Amino acid sequence: MLKGKKILIGITGSIAAYKIPYLIRLLIREGAEVQVILTPNARDFVTPLTLSTLSKRPVLTETFSQVDGTWNSHVDMGIWADLMLIAPASAATLSKLATGQADNLLVTTYLSAKCPVFFAPAMDLDMYKHPTTKQNIQTLVSFGHHLIEPQVGELASGLSGAGRMEEPEKMLEIITDYFKKKSEFSDKKILVTAGPTYEAIDPVRFIGNYSSGLMGFEIAREAAERGAKVTLICGPTHLSCSTPGIKRVDVVSALEMSEVCNEVFGETDITIMAAAVADFTPVNVFESKIKKDASFSSIQLKPTEDILSGLGKRKKESQLLVGFALETNSELENARKKLENKNLDLIVLNSLNDEGAGFGVSTNKITILDKGGRITSYPLKPKNEVATDIMDRLAEFFDK
Repeated sequence: MLKGKKILIGITGSIAAYKIPYLIRLLIREGAEVQVILTPNARDFVTPLTLSTLSKRPVLTETFSQVDGTWNSHVDMGIWADLMLIAPASAATLSKLATGQADNLLVTTYLSAKCPVFFAPAMDLDMYKHPTTKQNIQTLVSFGHHLIEPQVGELASGLSGAGRMEEPEKMLEIITDYFKKKSEFSDKKILVTAGPTYEAIDPVRFIGNYSSGLMGFEIAREAAERGAKVTLICGPTHLSCSTPGIKRVDVVSALEMSEVCNEVFGETDITIMAAAVADFTPVNVFESKIKKDASFSSIQLKPTEDILSGLGKRKKESQLLVGFALETNSELENARKKLENKNLDLIVLNSLNDEGAGFGVSTNKITILDKGGRITSYPLKPKNEVATDIMDRLAEFFDK
């Protein structure tokens, strides 16, 4: 699985650096190409000679060679790599990565990287627990990077707790699994909807909802990272999307979302309708702003088009259609009815009664129902992990 893969390893100043030579050996044994970058402090923990011997490549520590002035291009390395692993990731380097403090070759290369980035923190217990460190880790995860959680165990200080870098064998397994998953949907076209829709009342007011679009964006990112060609149709949102393989189409209203979905749907293998589309829209839109003293007492509404139901009627045997159900009561019953009535293959249920689930939060708690009657419930997780669970469930359709 790793044959020919180009792995860029950034080593920082941590005692856990002693584990990396063995990881390099494991990666080379699996057929990967490995390029190592050391921060200046990392040289106090592991020697360039050891790393270059194992990686069969010169180890880079400086932007310009002190011997002949050769430029070690961070841009070229960022383009070269299929995956970047920063391990161990010290507290200082986590801060630099999160804030873009480009004062060494490792950070400038990270900022130039076009590939997925994994990072494995390693530090003492109190440093790892500090709010600053936690915030920096959350920032990197929000960038779409992959956290390799430190383990609980004996630390160099003599204390015992979280902060011990993951073992090389486990990191090899994580990297291998990533590339395995990356090819799962390589021949699939996936349509994902995200965010709210805004239904105009007048030029400054609208009917909408609290959806941020984060769940749909995370699904699109996960699908693209697993090899799919993704079309992301999103309503108004502040979120950005830089993952390669995603074509973003911005819409505002339910009608606009319907038009784009119907245009794209016929060519898709999987459609995941995560958007919170408005159920109603004003019958008439006022051409100018309604004044506070205007003499009217109500706004007449009409139902918007049921996009999901319409796609369900068009769905071919070879296509998969996934809906979402946000419920407040009779959750399973309502989700099951929606699954059947709209001809869905899967429906993802979440409830506003579950703390930490729903709109405007970074976590979600879901239950997945399929048309065969299988029900799978998951604990509360960050939405990027929820996206992984959803794509893992979809992958099962192609493993049969």
